[in-house]
Amino acid sequence: MDTEKKVYAIKNNEALGQFEICESGYLAVAEYRRVKNRIIFTHTEVPPELEGKGMASQLAKTALDFAREEGLEVMPLCPFIAAYIRRHQEYASLVLPGFRY
Repeated sequence: MDTEKKVYAIKNNEALGQFEICESGYLAVAEYRRVKNRIIFTHTEVPPELEGKGMASQLAKTALDFAREEGLEVMPLCPFIAAYIRRHQEYASLVLPGFRY
């Protein structure tokens, strides 16, 4: 049995402020706003039809890797992104100093 998760194509739709996965006619997103040298993650949503496939985690990883590459401070207002950072401490240094998540 193959237990590996599929790797999804993720697009950074800067015009809408969201990282996107389009799969089977559905759209999963991690929404953000960029303000100067900061990126504020506001919401992550995966349609019920696509839950349990690792999409939200892949969106979070891609979004946080983008923040690191761009040298942005992260404000994880989105509970999923905040929880992802707590589980993956390699991203903790990106969080705005003093921001509780």
